[in-house]
Amino acid sequence: MTVEMVAPAWMHEQVTAEQYATWTQEQCAGIEIVDGMVLVSPSASKRHNRLARLLANALDAAAGPDWNADTDFDVRLQDVPLNNRRPDVTVYRAETIDVIPTRPEHVLLVAEVVSPGSETTDRIVKADQYARAGIQFYWRVEQAVTGAPIVYTYVLDPATGRYRDGEVFAGVVKLTAPFHVEVDLNEI
Repeated sequence: MTVEMVAPAWMHEQVTAEQYATWTQEQCAGIEIVDGMVLVSPSASKRHNRLARLLANALDAAAGPDWNADTDFDVRLQDVPLNNRRPDVTVYRAETIDVIPTRPEHVLLVAEVVSPGSETTDRIVKADQYARAGIQFYWRVEQAVTGAPIVYTYVLDPATGRYRDGEVFAGVVKLTAPFHVEVDLNEI
């Protein structure tokens, strides 16, 4: 076994919030932290990235001055053990744009674009984590092999701390909550 084949120590040890805060942007790119352990995410496809960008742009335009929508940054779900997720789209309070880390109380909505290899994580694991963190809205975008993407919307039930099913859309999303938004995902 060569030195290059040995995995770095950080892949075998829990990372704390304090340690993570010292890492560079380059070290944090393409990873999430779950229960203190680093999970490396493969690069997304162009189709995945375009869907996320179209959705983020539409949500940002519809959200008004109090909310921003963006892609590809950490949301700190909890400090101990460290849980950082990097949703494909996050709608967050505009006043917290320079607050790091972004915390669930800053976030109104997260959306995940499901890709091959992320099905269980996006459909079950992340939905559960976002609900337990108190994020009010969760959207899951399923990429259809042919035809329009399908968007499943969920709303947090405060009594149970779990998401309940919302509306399902094929291609064109048209909703009034959390604000009026219409986005045509057929544009990919």
